[in-house]
Amino acid sequence: MIYHAVHAGRALLGRNDRATVVRDSLTYDLDLSEGIDLGIYLGNFYERQTRAALRKLVSPGALVLDIGANIGAHTLHLAQLVGPHGRVLAFEPTEYAFRKLRRNLELNPSLASRVKLFHCFLTENDGVSVPNDIYSSWPLVTEDALHAKHLGRGMKTDKAQARSLDSILAEHAERKVQLVKLDVDGFECDVLRGASALLRDTRPIFVMELAPYLLEERGASLDQLLSCFIPNGYVFYDERTQQRLPSTEKGLQGLVTSGESVNIIARAG
Repeated sequence: MIYHAVHAGRALLGRNDRATVVRDSLTYDLDLSEGIDLGIYLGNFYERQTRAALRKLVSPGALVLDIGANIGAHTLHLAQLVGPHGRVLAFEPTEYAFRKLRRNLELNPSLASRVKLFHCFLTENDGVSVPNDIYSSWPLVTEDALHAKHLGRGMKTDKAQARSLDSILAEHAERKVQLVKLDVDGFECDVLRGASALLRDTRPIFVMELAPYLLEERGASLDQLLSCFIPNGYVFYDERTQQRLPSTEKGLQGLVTSGESVNIIARAG
């Protein structure tokens, strides 16, 4: 409903759904018929609580990762937070979102030297097959073939390489990773199985979406996700309240309604 009101108002002014805007000192090229883009356009309320958490957790000069960067809503914010001496490694497997991510970085040239983009699918081993499509578009108009629950649209990954996070960090990380923003819609276990050295030796903070139903759709489980974190001494906290959360499958499952997700912080104790 909000989209249709914005669309109609802009049409009266002779404008279409494409808009270049500045929000919180960052410039974005947006398609207002997309959910993430419209959230940025309307006062930058897209995942506002996550941005607030990142502001508290990221230190100037840090190396941070944005896994599931999409169009760069958090990538650009992270680049601001790490400052001129910090670095952001941003990962996006779909051509659709990667193209928009690169465009938004180009619109913020002062941040370009702080960010390195990777058009790849993070998984357990380098060189394995990549899924043909991954959800990276959330259109605000009704169409066929959208996901039944989160209403996402699968987008092609034809040019993306499969890489493990450990192998990429061995090549590109000149300092320890402080924080990982992880939002990959059910592929979390794939990413984490390729990051065993990072979890064991560096143990960065994770700010992540927890959606058990998406894990199940990918043939994984909440128990498998926990098996990546708990042996490495991680404890879970609510992103908004900072209250400690259960560290068992049953306990975490009870926090999330079927078909929904929660945002959590995982830190080594």
